[in-house]
Amino acid sequence: MSAHAYQLSDHITLKELARALSQGFSPIVEVESLDGIYTVRLHHGTGVSELSDAEGRTLTFLGTGEIRDKLGELGLTHGVLTWSDQCGDEMIGVPGHAMTPDEMLANGTRIAFR
Repeated sequence: MSAHAYQLSDHITLKELARALSQGFSPIVEVESLDGIYTVRLHHGTGVSELSDAEGRTLTFLGTGEIRDKLGELGLTHGVLTWSDQCGDEMIGVPGHAMTPDEMLANGTRIAFR
């Protein structure tokens, strides 16, 4: 879907997502794990949108099952499970660098919604 067909902001509700999907929107779905709490980001041609409520607050989930049910009902079939991890070990002096969003997607685990 072209960026001109549907304009997305940095936050998107389930209702807006359903409408965009019905118009041909096809994002890369990222489910990020943050110590047992999950958030959903949608990567698309014009940027990244975070799944949020109507007030713009990021939706959080306590498991991937609820995400699977909600996104599967909208017709999405899969996503990438990512996690932010410590990138070095300061105790023994091992340097590291934080992973970029592209590295997180490339190294994530594919998950199914259906």
